[in-house]
Amino acid sequence: MAPLARVLTGGFEVLEPLQRRSGGEPLTVARHVADLAEILPPGTSLVGWSWGAMLALSFAAAHPGGVRSLALVGCGTYDAAARSAYEAAVASRLGEEGRQRADHLRQALAAAATDAERDRLLGELGRLLDRAQAWDPLPEEQGEPLWVDARGHAETWDDVLRLQAEGAEPAAFAAITCPALMLHGDQDPHPGPATFALLRRYLPELQYRGFAECGHRPWAERRAREPFLAALREWLAGQGSRGSRAGNP
Repeated sequence: MAPLARVLTGGFEVLEPLQRRSGGEPLTVARHVADLAEILPPGTSLVGWSWGAMLALSFAAAHPGGVRSLALVGCGTYDAAARSAYEAAVASRLGEEGRQRADHLRQALAAAATDAERDRLLGELGRLLDRAQAWDPLPEEQGEPLWVDARGHAETWDDVLRLQAEGAEPAAFAAITCPALMLHGDQDPHPGPATFALLRRYLPELQYRGFAECGHRPWAERRAREPFLAALREWLAGQGSRGSRAGNP
C-alpha cells in the first residue's frame, strides 16, 4: 500500500505502520490490534486494504471512540460462502496453467523446511494471485516487492478463521461507533456486495462505493484509479481527519 500512502500525503498526514514479523509469541488479531494501539494518535482515520481492512474493523471494535472513520478497501471475507466465491473467481482467472502453478507452489510451501524458503514460495504465490485479482492494471502502479512473512501470515490467518468460526467476528463489530465506508472494485474476486450485506448486520450505517472495471487494488487500476482516489479523498476530508492505514502482511 505504499504507493497509495504516498498519493495521500499530498493532502493528509499519513502514518503507514509496518506489522511485526513472526517470532516469539504467535501472531494473532489481538496482537496486531495491540501494536496499532501503541502508535496510532487518537482520532485517526484508518484506511485498510484487504486483510488490512479486516484489521481496521477489529481495531475499531476494540477501541470504540478511538477511531474517527474507517475506509475499507477491497475488504476480505467473513464467511465460508464468500471465501468459496473468491476462490472460484481466482481459479477461473488463473486458467489451467495458472491453477497448476498455484497448486505446485502450495504443495511446495507445505513441504518447505525453512522459513526463508516458505517466504520465497509465498511471495511467488502472492505475485501469481495478485495478477489474477487485477482487472486492467497500470504497469507503473503494481506496487513494490512483497514484504513476505509466511509464518506470520499463517499464524494471523489461522486466528482470523478461529474468530469467525467461534462467532466472535464479525459480531464484535457492533461495538464500532465511527463512520465506515467500503470501497470495492466490481471485478475484485473478493465478493464485495456479499461482504457488505454481512457486515451491515452489525454496522447498519456502513456505506458502500463500487468501482466499475476495477480489481483488488483500485489505486492501481487504469479506469478506476482516479474515481477511487477522488472518493477516498472526499471521505477522509469529510471526516476531518489525519489518515493512517492498517497494512497487509
